[in-house]
Amino acid sequence: MKAYILLKDGTIIEGTSFGAQKTVMGEVVFNTGMTGYQEVLTDPSYAGQVVVMTYPLIGNYGINIDDIQSNSIKVNGFVVKEYCKMQSSWKSTINISDYLKDNDIFAIADVDTRMLTKKIRKQGTMNCIVTTEKITYELVNNLEKYKFPPDIVADVSRKQKEIIPASGKKVGILDFGVKSYIIKYLKQLGCEIHIYPWNTPAQTILNDKLDAILFSNGPGDPKNVLEAISTARNLIGKLPIFCICLGHQIVSLALGADTYKLKFGHRGSNHPVIDKINNRVTITSQNHGYAVSDKGLPDNIQVTHINVNDNTIEGYSCPDLNIHSVQFHPEAGPGPEDASYLFNEWVESIGKGK
Repeated sequence: MKAYILLKDGTIIEGTSFGAQKTVMGEVVFNTGMTGYQEVLTDPSYAGQVVVMTYPLIGNYGINIDDIQSNSIKVNGFVVKEYCKMQSSWKSTINISDYLKDNDIFAIADVDTRMLTKKIRKQGTMNCIVTTEKITYELVNNLEKYKFPPDIVADVSRKQKEIIPASGKKVGILDFGVKSYIIKYLKQLGCEIHIYPWNTPAQTILNDKLDAILFSNGPGDPKNVLEAISTARNLIGKLPIFCICLGHQIVSLALGADTYKLKFGHRGSNHPVIDKINNRVTITSQNHGYAVSDKGLPDNIQVTHINVNDNTIEGYSCPDLNIHSVQFHPEAGPGPEDASYLFNEWVESIGKGK
């Protein structure tokens, strides 16, 4: 069935629908990973977005239950050059088209994703409509009015506290859309894990007498997550803190820094980052549309990681306040595991003072 992408700049792109047939709106972004489409689909950080995969063939190894990053698909829509109808993997339980249908997710194939990606790189991230309907004035008008949901974190966060018992260190996670691989790494390190909804007050967390807290990844603009920024302010200096992606931005705002929107973001599993502490380059998995400005960061903050491509801040530490923070995803899922050592280092450091 014919399908269409209508971009905010007026561009109309024709393709073929697969997955669910419907009309959805969202922010169109691109991901440069060669593999990992299943992890991309289920990563809560992509909530509200229509994801364009730059690798031309998607779906060739199907879908398995081991690599999902949350309880459902989180993207609004999915755009590919070609999708593979016949998957080939011993782990696969369903093909990608049926998986998208089962989750009521619109997808469109037979799109010149190279052209679309170049357009996003040139003009920046923009809103779009993907639809199986003919483009009408009403759809154009709806797109003009569309705004990215400011409360998107509330949609993907847990609604109730969850505890995963263990005999190791007692670690909390403030859930802004936490990926399952983050939880997996902490479980492998023997941690007892307390997972809190995004808007949990600081005192509630302190009452649980944790050894440390992790601020997780998640979608959207960090400046919209005001309650979490307040929670961060009231936890800084009272607990060891580790931050990933959106959590990195939220804690940075709590420290007095600013954040800003990148032109087209960093999304993929091949982003080089300079580790200034070890003087080496790490290939990282990334998914964010905002970055932290160095203006306003306290003097006792040490920038530890820098993006090779655009020199944006990718990580910092503050021994005085016991904060370690990274913009990229050390848990991968998808992508290389070059940075997974950061989990080990953080958990080993808990309880050792500054």
